[in-house]
Amino acid sequence: MRRTYSPRPKNIGEVEQMVMDYVWSHGPVTAEACRGALASRRPMKESTIRTVLRRLEQKGYVTHEVDGRTFIYRAAELRQNVAVRAVKNIIDRFCGGSAEELVIGMVDNRVLDRKQLERLAQKISQRKGAKP
Repeated sequence: MRRTYSPRPKNIGEVEQMVMDYVWSHGPVTAEACRGALASRRPMKESTIRTVLRRLEQKGYVTHEVDGRTFIYRAAELRQNVAVRAVKNIIDRFCGGSAEELVIGMVDNRVLDRKQLERLAQKISQRKGAKP
């Protein structure tokens, strides 16, 4: 079995997570649009939102392009891909690399219910039928 290197995702804080959730759900955004959308939950100064977006870019979560003098930010990766890497990191660190151990723990602790397990089983069955 060949293991591919996947960089460990850098942790993000609560405000950074709120910003990423907005970027993922609204596509390319400006700092001002993001600040305005989050103002009711988390009021921020213009300089603060720019700092948050700059840190997210340094961590590899967003990229930007410039339109005139305006920075347009977009997610560097899909939310699902970031989540998969984070879970893979948890599996490696806490479950000795065993996804099965993680899933069993989630069943034992009632994180996954029967319907979710059935959907997972169906997905696995479909995947087995597909060519690699």
